[in-house]
Amino acid sequence: PIQACSCSPRQREQYWSKLSGPLMDRIDLQVAVNRLKPEEITRQSTGEESAPVRERVQVARDRTRDRFQTEPTLHCNAQMQSYHLRRFCKLDDTSRNVLESAIRKLGLSARGTDRILKVARTIADLSGDDDLKTEHVAEAIQYRTIDRMQ
Repeated sequence: PIQACSCSPRQREQYWSKLSGPLMDRIDLQVAVNRLKPEEITRQSTGEESAPVRERVQVARDRTRDRFQTEPTLHCNAQMQSYHLRRFCKLDDTSRNVLESAIRKLGLSARGTDRILKVARTIADLSGDDDLKTEHVAEAIQYRTIDRMQ
């Protein structure tokens, strides 16, 4: 039997407070997922086929490999350090404003901000874009939903 959470807002807050900020900063994608209804689980999927997704990921990985040719220690966006982000994740003014607003509203640390930039870089690669765009940064921020739940 499935039951809805009966915890008070205070109890939920106490639960989330047990997860330290530094621990949460190390999780790149933080997305709340709702339980599916039985009919949603058994329904025929209308999602994207695996082959086109695999091809898009391979193209993005090739793009990443080409970008990091001068950095022999880097093989994927997740390996970038802060100084790499300044080089490979340049932001225009609008994107910077969106990110700064998220930093203020979500109380993001430098590490959490770096994670957003790495995810945004990956989203841009999957989109086939050389430059980070505001939409990439905004989407990456959306993957920090647990920050907003606290």
